[in-house]
Amino acid sequence: MEKSCRILLAEDDVNLGKVLVTYLSAKGFAVTHANNGEVAYEMFCSSDFDICLVDVMMPIQDGFTLAKSIRKMDKKIPIIFLTAKNMQEDIIEGLSIGDDYVTKPFSMEVLLARIQTVLRRSMPEDNTPVASTIGNISFDANKQILTAGDQKIEITTRETELLQMLLDKHNDVLERGFALKKIWGDDSYYNARSMDVYIAKLRRMFKELDPNVRIVNVHGVGFKLVW
Repeated sequence: MEKSCRILLAEDDVNLGKVLVTYLSAKGFAVTHANNGEVAYEMFCSSDFDICLVDVMMPIQDGFTLAKSIRKMDKKIPIIFLTAKNMQEDIIEGLSIGDDYVTKPFSMEVLLARIQTVLRRSMPEDNTPVASTIGNISFDANKQILTAGDQKIEITTRETELLQMLLDKHNDVLERGFALKKIWGDDSYYNARSMDVYIAKLRRMFKELDPNVRIVNVHGVGFKLVW
């Protein structure tokens, strides 16, 4: 997977950018580096990438704005934010746009592990069903689309994985700790808050597509998908 993976790195710190390019290139990735959000967006529009690493605090165009622009072009490409901003609201905003949020300073090994995890999540497993029925909603896990009548909503890789886990436990409880370790890697406080953000997003989609489909909170245990 690593050998052919193309990374768009948006990082305005010249020294950190050079370190990341050198390290990731040595691991077999093809890295394209942009030193601000505007240049990064131009590169994204003119080339193909498999994942984006985006610094939040950049000149000309910040990372969140860049990520939103990228999402308009490609709703499914994984985005990992790299930032010194560690306030809860910043992390929640980042996770609502992207797939992961790594706070500086970080080790190269941890970043590599995060990249590999996000890339694995973005690749559907061979045994993933083509489409499942959730109430009046059709859920295509491979295409990452929810459909009900003439309404269609494209969802992110992480939303797809979380929904698939809920569906696999239909009418049974998906334990919070299990889901956090399976999808996010650990059950830390910030990951738990991130999961709550994605649960809320899925609930809003269900309310729009089929209000009879609900994600029920089982206090102290986890969540249950019912319809």
